[in-house]
Amino acid sequence: MDMNKIFYLRKEDRAPQWLVVDAQGLVLGRLATKIADVLRGKHKACYAPHTDCGDYVIVINAEKVDLTGDKWTDKEYTRYTGWIGGFKVRTAQEVRAKQPEFLIEHAVQGMLPKNRLSRQLIKKLKVYAGNQHPHKAHAPKTLAL
Repeated sequence: MDMNKIFYLRKEDRAPQWLVVDAQGLVLGRLATKIADVLRGKHKACYAPHTDCGDYVIVINAEKVDLTGDKWTDKEYTRYTGWIGGFKVRTAQEVRAKQPEFLIEHAVQGMLPKNRLSRQLIKKLKVYAGNQHPHKAHAPKTLAL
């Protein structure tokens, strides 16, 4: 590779892989940073911040992810409907009971850059509460964290 030339990854040269991550017993924040790096492609030599050179990530056992300290009761997820009295607050424990996938999706999305590329990258994240996923045809490899 000539060091005086700029490297641009073309769409034809992209070869994304499918990777499976088992979230059982892993800490949410540390898991999310690793997943965000894989989605962006920072683990590859061809990484460029302005292109999508990352891989697809399948997360299984999302309901078995861990939070440290008292975050199950202290961490709050808020949203506002736009109506009077429409400010909703749920703890992490309540979110895990109803939609455990949201915990990982929300954490990973917060660790991606806030631009158009991140909206494209987050679509490559597939999160499932149990240990089964419908992506067997892609022959995903296991990602050790």
